[in-house]
This record gives sequence, C-alpha cells and structure tokens, in this order.
Amino acid sequence: MSDGGDQGGLGSGAGGGEQVTGSWFSELLSSPVNIALLALCGYLLYKIVSSRRAPEEPSVPREPPLPKLKRRDWSPEELQAYDGRGDDGRILVAVNGKVFDMTRGKRFYGPGGPYSVFAGRDATRALATFSLTDEIKVGYDDVSDLSASQLDSVREWEEQFKEKYDYVGKLLKPGEAPTEYSDSEDESSPGGNQQDKPKHD
Repeated sequence: MSDGGDQGGLGSGAGGGEQVTGSWFSELLSSPVNIALLALCGYLLYKIVSSRRAPEEPSVPREPPLPKLKRRDWSPEELQAYDGRGDDGRILVAVNGKVFDMTRGKRFYGPGGPYSVFAGRDATRALATFSLTDEIKVGYDDVSDLSASQLDSVREWEEQFKEKYDYVGKLLKPGEAPTEYSDSEDESSPGGNQQDKPKHD
C-alpha cells in the first residue's frame, strides 16, 4: 500500500508540475506585450545566428579619386567638356563666376542625376530661379538682371559648394584675361585670390 501511495504521490506531483508550467505559459501568451517581446527576442536571435553563418560578401572596389585639378580659369566653352561624359567622368559646374569640381557628387550632377543639367555649365541663373530645365544657357550668361534676393540665394549655394567641393578657378567673361595662379593659391580658399595676376601673352 505504501508503494501505491508513493506512486500516487509521484503522479500527483508530476501533474502539479505540468499544471504550473501550463499556467505560466498561458499567462505568458495572454498579454499582447509579452507576445511582442517574445517575437522581438526570436527575431534578434535569428539575426545574430544568421549573421554568423552568412558568408562575407566581397567588398565592392571603390573608384580611385581623380587627381585634383590645378587651379586655372575657364571659358564657358572649356567648361562644356566636363559634363561627366568624358573619359575620366570629371564634372565641373560654375556658380556666381566660380568653377567647382563636382565629380565626387556625380550621382547628383553626373549623367542621369537629378542635377545633371548643371554639369559643364554655368548654373547661376538656374539656382537663382530654382529652375531645372534644359534651357540653361551654354555660353556666357550675364546674370546682372537677377534680383537682389535671387543673388542672395546664389551666394548661399556658392557657400555650400565651397564647403563640399574643390574650387578650381573662375569662369571667364568674354574678352577677360585668365588669372595666373601660384602653387600656394592652388591650396587657398576661393576668396583668397587678392594676389591673382592676369596672364600676359
């Protein structure tokens, strides 16, 4: 009888354990917050395990940066050759009489980019009027007809370009002599050209 009692006790103990486990599990699933936390834990665990097993993807080789252009002055016709379609893919854009090398922003200014119409051209008027049409003048554009507020807007764009891109010289007006830059001026900021001297033939 003692044996039967012991077995009965064991049986009731096991049943009690299952009951406790079941009530804990049902309580865990009864709250939406608990279910969300469980799902999150499961997802994080999956990401950790899968990231360890995933083979390392070969890194995409980056294009080597183009050598920095030596500072010089540019005619509108010379600028046209740097629209991102040349062999080296270099992109130059003129703003407010200054020329910037925008090559590092080629996904914006290169072929197919949202601002590709600026490449190889004087973007002053387009930036002043917020126009992205193809009617941007290819040659020299006299922007003296722009309003004061439009010119202020252009100067803001110019400041942004100075911070992000290399200044590579001035955009020449018709008949204007190009500037002769020294090596030290090549490293200076666009505003530091007080000592620029025009070339004499």
